[in-house]
Amino acid sequence: MSSLMDTDELAKYLKLEKQTIYNWLNQKKISGIKVGHVWRFDKKMVDKWLSSNTVEAKSRSK
Repeated sequence: MSSLMDTDELAKYLKLEKQTIYNWLNQKKISGIKVGHVWRFDKKMVDKWLSSNTVEAKSRSK
């Protein structure tokens, strides 16, 4: 079984404010499963989402 996190756990995992998670959910930037009144997030899916949204830093040359 995969590891599910609630909003508090996800905010701590991503080092973000909980409100940011709610904003992203509202903006459909991140997806989760709502069970009753509680959002749940699959850690494997979050990690996959992070990997797919990784941007490489470009070096500056003058």
